[in-house]
Amino acid sequence: MKPKFLVGGVVIAVALAYMIYAGVTQSAVYFVTPSELGGGPVAGKAYRLGGMVESGSVRWEPRTLSLTFALSDGKATVPVRHKGAPPDLFGEGRGAVVEGSWSPEGYFRATHIMAKHSEEYKAPHDTSQAGVKELMRTLSGSEK
Repeated sequence: MKPKFLVGGVVIAVALAYMIYAGVTQSAVYFVTPSELGGGPVAGKAYRLGGMVESGSVRWEPRTLSLTFALSDGKATVPVRHKGAPPDLFGEGRGAVVEGSWSPEGYFRATHIMAKHSEEYKAPHDTSQAGVKELMRTLSGSEK
């Protein structure tokens, strides 16, 4: 085998390995938890904060699109404020990751909310035999 083909193959392999490495590291999503943030967040610095939305903490004002809630990891709790409608899967007792920054006033100002969904699939309709018959009856339009 000629040396220039060998060198060319090595260059291609290195380039391919670098592209794979860069793609994986850029697509990785890292976030801090409320207890990790508690060590002294820097006001104005961009963070991605993840935790569970505490029960009873969600306050939504549709007229002003003001949403406030608290994220917790079981050790620490962080108050969060967001301007805009919450995602459909957002709710108390569910996981969420918010992007934003720490405000000098002592709360997390979220610019984007990503709600975590359950990993269990639940059918939207009753899947029992009676439920399937009822669904088929309504789809066919017959009133038996």
